[in-house]
Amino acid sequence: MDSEIAFDRSPSYRVFKSGRIERLSGETTVPPSLTPQDGVVSKDVVYSPEKNLSARVYLPEKVSVKKLPILIYFHGGGFIIETAFSPTYHTFLISAVAAANCLAISVDYRRAPEFPIPIPYEDSWDSLKWVFTHITGSGPETWINRHGDFNKVFLAGDSAGGNIAHHLTTRAKTERLCCDSLISGMILIHPYFWGKTPIDEFEVRDVIIRQKIEGSWGIASPNSKDGVDDPLINVVGSEDSDLSGLGCGKVLVMVAGDDLLVTQGLCYGEKLKKSGWDGEVEVMETKDESHVFHLKDSKSVNARQVVMKLAEFIN
Repeated sequence: MDSEIAFDRSPSYRVFKSGRIERLSGETTVPPSLTPQDGVVSKDVVYSPEKNLSARVYLPEKVSVKKLPILIYFHGGGFIIETAFSPTYHTFLISAVAAANCLAISVDYRRAPEFPIPIPYEDSWDSLKWVFTHITGSGPETWINRHGDFNKVFLAGDSAGGNIAHHLTTRAKTERLCCDSLISGMILIHPYFWGKTPIDEFEVRDVIIRQKIEGSWGIASPNSKDGVDDPLINVVGSEDSDLSGLGCGKVLVMVAGDDLLVTQGLCYGEKLKKSGWDGEVEVMETKDESHVFHLKDSKSVNARQVVMKLAEFIN
């Protein structure tokens, strides 16, 4: 039974009937470096000793005495693969910090199916609360105390990480994390939203493709009684999903033209504009590119444009 495949999302992962998962990508890690890489240094810090959870903090090598914007980043991977410490995300965060001249915290969270949803959200929420223990300059991490500007805090993520960023930005307002006007902005890169019914005439209707996406959510969130109509993932299509309470002042949504999730991202931007939310939303579409293309080929012209747009938005 342990060799019988129940769900195959190669080349990302496979789940066997026994419940065992075999992750086929995103498992390689690289260490942080106090030796500058493209002018950026990094180190790992524990944000939850009880759960043994860490984040990677990035800082420009030649940081001035002035405070820097804070970028809190949540990695993608469908809640199932990848980590904050993979070469993919280490490379991306170095590029982002170098371009934006910011302090970044790349959050690692426990992954499904071993730790099903809502655990990734709760871990990420813990990380956000931990970051804000530094707001008075007396938190456990020196770099954040010295260099973090809590008047310029941005939450960001790609794919599943974009989904997390959305929900945390909403929660930060509803639960009054620590003060008013606490999140300056949010950056969603190819965000992972979905629903059982195509959101408009442009969204993919192929039954097999839609079943694969639904199946992936089922692996990540086996307890969702509504499947992909769970409000955690059906943010755009559900009438019950209210975006007016988003707890930030501006939003940047980036989508890729050939991404299966492109319509969800575009419609998220439109829904946000019509929601009554009192903020500014900008949508950037990169034509003829696929899901998280900027991570797959970080040196491409279009990938560089993603990084530069992120930097421009933060500053």
